[in-house]
Amino acid sequence: MTFSVLGTDGNGAVGIAVTSSSPAVAARCIHLRAGVGGASSQNVTDPRLGTELLDQLAGGADPRTALANVVRDRELIEHRQLTVLALDGVGAAYSGDQALGVHHDRVGAQVVAAGNMLAGPEVVDAIVEAFETSTGELEERLVRALEAGLAAGGEAGPVHSAGLSVVRRVPWRETDLRVDWSDEPVQELRALLDLWLPQRDDYVTRGLNPAAAPSYGVPGDE
Repeated sequence: MTFSVLGTDGNGAVGIAVTSSSPAVAARCIHLRAGVGGASSQNVTDPRLGTELLDQLAGGADPRTALANVVRDRELIEHRQLTVLALDGVGAAYSGDQALGVHHDRVGAQVVAAGNMLAGPEVVDAIVEAFETSTGELEERLVRALEAGLAAGGEAGPVHSAGLSVVRRVPWRETDLRVDWSDEPVQELRALLDLWLPQRDDYVTRGLNPAAAPSYGVPGDE
């Protein structure tokens, strides 16, 4: 019921864009840790697995070893679909035998994508290729890749939620945008990103040094 893209810019930023026919997909599937990497747990989702993958990376395991350790002897793992990516761009993916519908995963250069209940496996290929050929801010590249997957057929049915999160140099998500239910969640995510991105760095400044922060631009902030 989901397809996602997990990518890094090679300069310390890592993020995920995801969409699904289920509500509030980003609340369950996105797992990021600044200075460590990212992971997605999807299909019949067990959010605990994303945290375990990040713990493995933080403990020094490479993504392939991290994935193998989490998957090994795991009850019900055949229902899960997982991706994991380190900050150096090395990634790994797993799709269990009971992943729903048409499912596919692919590891590319600084990117991992996976999906289930897809219109076809070419959806994941389009996501990876769009990310690899894109430039600019990581947020923009991730949403562009998600849009490419949707244009290539997306899910077999309509999607209704989407999300985008990115971590960089501070221990919180510099970008964390969600559309929890909509008839056009990816389009709405794009509109949110266009609104958010020019302000992103200002909100980091507000967290680190309020005295240097620009005005909020709202009544009462004078």
